Amino acid sequence: MLKRLRQTVAVAVIVLISLLFLDFTGTVHQWFGWLAKIQFLPALLALNVGVVVGLIVLTLLFGRLYCSVICPLGIMQDGFGWLGKKARKNRYRYSPAKNILRYTMLAIMAAGIILGIGSLVALLAPYSAYGRMVQSLLSPLWQWVNNLLAGWAEEHDSYAFANVDIWMRGTATLAVATMTLIILAILAWRNGRTYCNTICPVGTVLGFFARFSWFKPVIDTSKCNGCGLCARNCKAACIDSKTHSIDYSRCVDCMDCLEKCHQGAISYTRRRTVVPAATTAEPTLAGDSSKTDASRRQFLGVTATIAATATVKAQEKTVDGGLAVIADKKIPVRHTRIVPPGAVSLRNMASHCTACQLCVSVCPNGVLRPSTDILTLMQPESSYERGYCRPECTKCSEVCPAGAIRPLTSAEKSATQIGHAVWVKDNCVPLTDGVECGNCARHCPTGAISMVPSDASNPDSVKIPVVNTERCIGCGACENLCPSRPFSAIYVEGHEVHRTI
Repeated sequence: MLKRLRQTVAVAVIVLISLLFLDFTGTVHQWFGWLAKIQFLPALLALNVGVVVGLIVLTLLFGRLYCSVICPLGIMQDGFGWLGKKARKNRYRYSPAKNILRYTMLAIMAAGIILGIGSLVALLAPYSAYGRMVQSLLSPLWQWVNNLLAGWAEEHDSYAFANVDIWMRGTATLAVATMTLIILAILAWRNGRTYCNTICPVGTVLGFFARFSWFKPVIDTSKCNGCGLCARNCKAACIDSKTHSIDYSRCVDCMDCLEKCHQGAISYTRRRTVVPAATTAEPTLAGDSSKTDASRRQFLGVTATIAATATVKAQEKTVDGGLAVIADKKIPVRHTRIVPPGAVSLRNMASHCTACQLCVSVCPNGVLRPSTDILTLMQPESSYERGYCRPECTKCSEVCPAGAIRPLTSAEKSATQIGHAVWVKDNCVPLTDGVECGNCARHCPTGAISMVPSDASNPDSVKIPVVNTERCIGCGACENLCPSRPFSAIYVEGHEVHRTI
């Protein structure tokens, strides 16, 4: 019964979280956007104290239910593990905890947060890893099916579906997502929750608290016949049937052991003191206690570093209308990358973003895409080849669960300067082709661009744009709508720190 309940909730959670990354209409976010905000690491980086405390209390009460019911990457691994058990039953076995590796990965995550190396955080964050896989691998397929339905609906005089551009946003992100999927699929198919109990920093943190959980699977030695069936079906490899013990720091409360035990010797019940067997020697217990204390001190030190760092970081807080083929725009060389309004600064983005790609998936104008820079790999940045950042759109700030893009109103966004426009004389159509243009000035939402005579002594000379950098907000409308190809005659240079105009 408990296993069926857990599986039902887990399936519902992973389907809804997947839809958050697939839905380009924003409908799902209105109802279930909170599922992204209750993920442990994003909540920690956003200093969402209520969520972090709530998840810790949940773990202290019921063990690592988060890893089996809330974390989409954990639920996905259960799916691959289920396929593995279909191929061969009783495939798992107990293995000692690899605490050195676990705490090393936790320390690497802490270092990534402290040093602002977003690529380290992105690679280790479980929720973000799942989001990138859905965004990179499933989203194009989802959009293709949508376009098929749109074509079919149009043939029947219906406009229930709208065509969308199928766009692979980043080769590096696609490669990382593919490799992540392959590695996790193999590990889960062969060995169950290897990633969760050896690499995942969130699993390590919650595993510490799970040792003291109130409810947990408990082995009744008076009923156990030592068959080892529980250990051979434990995806976390945490049940030692020889000593009738369970490593609760790795147990993810999947309830498989309860179902497999034919003697009814395992029950999910309140914690109780277990009297050690007479054959267990005291020196061994003392040694285990010493190791536990050392691991606990190591964990507390790393956790304190992460919490302190998170606190500090939070305080820093086709246009010609003709039939001619139009060349695609190319990305200009920007000295400073552009991050969306609400990000506050490049530093805030680098230290808070987990590169989950949720903001990329909801951007309706194709402005956000994953970074290819090694230090900010897969974190979102703005570019204007496919669209521009409309002042009235605040979707990315609404969905960010980690505080990397803070919520703001459309009025606040319209007054936030994320960059400024720069005119490139050699590319400007009035000068290169001798024709009138003015597209940039005509479409600038803040009126920051004016057209003036190219020859000050001749009022009738061809007009060129002049940028008022004090009024420009860096939305990219001028860059996107400039008819010059392949490089626009006007482009946006980013600001390291955003300011209000």
